[in-house]
Amino acid sequence: MSYPPSAGSAAPPDRSTVAGYAAIGQQPPQGAHGLPGQTPQPPGHQPARRSAFAEGLDRVRASAGTEPGRLRIIGAVLAALVVAFAAITAWQVADRASAADSVVERSQPLSRDAASIYRSLADADTTAAAGFLSGGQWPAEVTERYEQDIDRASKLLVKAAANTDDSSAAQKQLTIISDTLADYTGLVEQARANNRQGLPLGGAYLRYANKQMSEKLLPAAEKLYETETEQLDEDYNAAKSWPFLALGAGIIALGALGWAQRRNYRRTNRVFNQGLIIATAATTVVLLWLAAGHTFARSGLTESDEHGAQSLQVLNEARIGSLQARANEALTSVSRGAVLDEKGNDAYEKRYQKGMSELVGKGGKDAAPGSQLHEAMRLADDGAGQTPVDKAGDWTREWQKRHATARAADDDGNYNSAVEKTIGKENSTGETFDKVDSFLAKALAHEQAEFSAAAEDGRGAFTGLQWGAIVLGLLGALGALLGIGRRLSEYR
Repeated sequence: MSYPPSAGSAAPPDRSTVAGYAAIGQQPPQGAHGLPGQTPQPPGHQPARRSAFAEGLDRVRASAGTEPGRLRIIGAVLAALVVAFAAITAWQVADRASAADSVVERSQPLSRDAASIYRSLADADTTAAAGFLSGGQWPAEVTERYEQDIDRASKLLVKAAANTDDSSAAQKQLTIISDTLADYTGLVEQARANNRQGLPLGGAYLRYANKQMSEKLLPAAEKLYETETEQLDEDYNAAKSWPFLALGAGIIALGALGWAQRRNYRRTNRVFNQGLIIATAATTVVLLWLAAGHTFARSGLTESDEHGAQSLQVLNEARIGSLQARANEALTSVSRGAVLDEKGNDAYEKRYQKGMSELVGKGGKDAAPGSQLHEAMRLADDGAGQTPVDKAGDWTREWQKRHATARAADDDGNYNSAVEKTIGKENSTGETFDKVDSFLAKALAHEQAEFSAAAEDGRGAFTGLQWGAIVLGLLGALGALLGIGRRLSEYR
């Protein structure tokens, strides 16, 4: 007994029917059940198209399931790691080489010029005070020295302004010095003119000029020097910092190459793969070159800092301190007790004693620990650097003795004798000051040469490393690809 099909249901089309529709280019009608083996779809439904990325990912997954596919992925990763290591090395070396160049060619010369501006201004003030004591007409050598100091400071100001950013803190100090220097020289000329006429007003003008120098010019010069020295320290730190990112990338690349060679050995029982050996050798050379080059650069820059830049800083401070002490010594005689501190003591004499205490300390044959000359002796690393500092200390103590004699003569009312003991040609404090200044200048010249030699050595250690890393990195990547390519050829 047969039963008709129930309403709402249809027999699924057979395969011959489907083939017939396909032959005439039409879609077969979809019933409730659809084609055999397919999920029933509503009428008019179009299958979703897959993205190219999804299809590519499927192909990569399928390829990764085979040994040739895995080899292609390994080769690409190895080449990428070696190239990345080379690129990071070149980048970090370029940064450190640039900082080392700045140490040698920009920041240290600017720091040196700032110290020269500071020293020239202090020397001009010292010379003006000593010249005033010599009488109405300055001696020719005194005038020449004063004019040279002002001319040197002016030229260095122009040079520093040309090499300094307009918005920097250094530029602000340069503006202050430039604006105030003209006022200072005008006051000195007024003091000279009144002194030539024998007018007491000359001393007042000179004291006011000294006030401009001590309250505006020298503080601005000191801040300029400190700013440039801070920039030098920043460049040192940048040049000496370890390239940890590059070193880490190199270790990872070497580890990956070692793993690939071990894998190759375990699958083929072949000890050597020439391409991978070339890649490993190139990566090893770059890594060792980077470590050794940076170590030598760091050593040279550290040497130039500790026994060059730091010595120069202390010696500059000592020389400027001695110049200020000399100016205060001369002004003690010029003012003749007219300028007192809050305790009623001679202000210039008090400043002189303070400056000498910072320079050499108090008492004893040698410079006291913590004094400028003691620090300069500690930082000097050879006899050529220590000898002039030691001589400067000896003459500084002789200076103190002669100063005490001159002050005693002034206190006894013998002013002319005190002046002679201060600015005379022989057995005067001026003679000892000149000795101190000349020995400090000699020590500065030696330490500058030491700095230049060590800094050049440090900078030279970076030579060729940047481009060498790029060339060897590309060679290593090519070797890795060729090594893997040789294994792939065995599957063709």
